[in-house]
Amino acid sequence: MKKVERINVIMRYINNRSHFTISEIMQEFNISRSTAIRDIREIETMGMPLVAEVGRDGGYFVMHNSVLPDVHFTDNEVKALFIAFMATRNQQLPYLKSRQSLAEKLLGLLSEYQQEDLVLLNQILLFEGTNPKNPDLLDLSDLPHPMLEKLIQILLLDRYLLVTIQEEKVIKSYPIYLLHLYQEKSLWLIEGFDLKEEKKQIFPVDNLTQVEPYPTKKRLSKKKILEILGQQEEVINLVLELGPTAIAQFKKYHPLKVSISYTNPYQSTAILRTFINVSKPEELTEITNWLLFLGEDIKVREMPKEISEGLKDRLYLYCP
Repeated sequence: MKKVERINVIMRYINNRSHFTISEIMQEFNISRSTAIRDIREIETMGMPLVAEVGRDGGYFVMHNSVLPDVHFTDNEVKALFIAFMATRNQQLPYLKSRQSLAEKLLGLLSEYQQEDLVLLNQILLFEGTNPKNPDLLDLSDLPHPMLEKLIQILLLDRYLLVTIQEEKVIKSYPIYLLHLYQEKSLWLIEGFDLKEEKKQIFPVDNLTQVEPYPTKKRLSKKKILEILGQQEEVINLVLELGPTAIAQFKKYHPLKVSISYTNPYQSTAILRTFINVSKPEELTEITNWLLFLGEDIKVREMPKEISEGLKDRLYLYCP
């Protein structure tokens, strides 16, 4: 590690501590006592307020309101940040309202030769969401759903939520304990425990119209929720690959509380994974009718035999 880089790291290390010793610095950074002392003295001359403690086991106290120097990135760190930024093209990320502004600030911090390296990387590297005909980093405007940031702001304070979802032409509200907020194939999804139905539900953020904290009096404890989920552990037993025609049918109507995950950037193929409770005859009938509604543009990866037999019986009625 170069001296400048080491000193910056040591400053961040001691800034997070009220007290430290030379021995701790030696051990943490694998340097000699003389090097540690020289580094500490240099850090003091840069303006970090340190108070030496006299005595055999003495060390240094860090005064309040200490300041850190400007952060400096190595060439490899700059490339890593830039490549990670490029890899998120066409992904709807929260708090990312202006890629152009972020990119310009990043480039403005760099030297001319570093900028030239990044321009070359931008021309060479292609990711899943990159348009080969227009790979310019500054021209993208893939804004996330407007409710996503509001959802994140609320759940950082409270994971018990009342979410209002647009389902087809009906608006419904669900009291949930949010388990995860995740992105799958460019689609943001809410995985939550339904506090009324007492089961896990998945909602697309794109269908979210309102979100607010759920009243405290009506909540189940987190411990109780985890106990119920443990008892209801469901194993995915229906996996389908959907082509463009089946995707169009899915968008028209899907009775299941599931979403599809697109498997290419053009959203012309997708995969559906869910659990079907084969012990409920009404659910079997509904899913059988719906699979027929999707049409022939599907491939079955996994399916319960009860559904498979139901499909055969229905098809036999149509084509004896």
